[in-house]
Amino acid sequence: MSLTIKNKSVDDLLKTISFDHDSIELLKGKIVLIKIGGNALTDEVIKKQIISQVAVLHHFGILPVIIHGGGIEIKQLLTVVGLQSEFIGGHRKTDSEAITYIEMALSGSVNKEIVRLLLEAGVPAVGISGKDAALVTAQRRVHSESIKGVVTDFDLGFVGDVSSVNTGIVHTLLDGGYIPVISPISIGSDGKTYNINADMFAGHLAGALNAEKFVALTNIDGLLMNVNDPESLIESLTPERCKSLYGSVIVGGMIPKIDACLIALEKGVDSVHIINGTKKENLLRILLTKDKVGTILRKN
Repeated sequence: MSLTIKNKSVDDLLKTISFDHDSIELLKGKIVLIKIGGNALTDEVIKKQIISQVAVLHHFGILPVIIHGGGIEIKQLLTVVGLQSEFIGGHRKTDSEAITYIEMALSGSVNKEIVRLLLEAGVPAVGISGKDAALVTAQRRVHSESIKGVVTDFDLGFVGDVSSVNTGIVHTLLDGGYIPVISPISIGSDGKTYNINADMFAGHLAGALNAEKFVALTNIDGLLMNVNDPESLIESLTPERCKSLYGSVIVGGMIPKIDACLIALEKGVDSVHIINGTKKENLLRILLTKDKVGTILRKN
């Protein structure tokens, strides 16, 4: 299957980057799971740059699978419809009304926009969510916090954790030559709709798919020893060292990213990368050249 659409950005990347033949051969026919979120989804230039790089991976016979979030888009839609977001420990409390609009934002506008851009880049793509073919079954997430020495549980509503993964639909799409674009909206064993953190969703899916690599795109250069010092990049990490950095270096939004990376490694993914997706060509540099980019996590 092929598309006849020509895309100048894709052609330019093929002409200008010095690709490493061995890196391409290593990944040919292998799954690379890419998690996109944050600024990459709201900045049109960055979004198109990332999509062009994904198209190049597809061109070389690599099998990209895209997982996306969409926190900014969710916030915008909830604001339009007049719903206020309450956050508990960094998690958006989600009632039955809010989950309807969250699904619209993630599985609707964000998902289909990525599909549209991939088609524009000449790559066949199909947008699905964790609901489709029961790809991911969710369980209700309960958030626990220690307050003055007392552990208190908070009900987050329709926020879920990954309970099980059935990868059949993803393999069917890949075998058909399509790039799967996946929203983390999933269905619970209770038949209700849940939103799963996109990083955690991606980590579990990377492991279940036996992906060769898992790449998390962020808007910083990787894990920084000092978040205010871009020169303090930690280039490589093991799971053991990660554990010692929680609460000091690994804080805030980096916690679910590192958690997801560790899950992927535990489930057999060869290497995990946290890179700055806002920088042009970074995705291709980390995968198809000898350049060192971002933070890499390996078991050893």
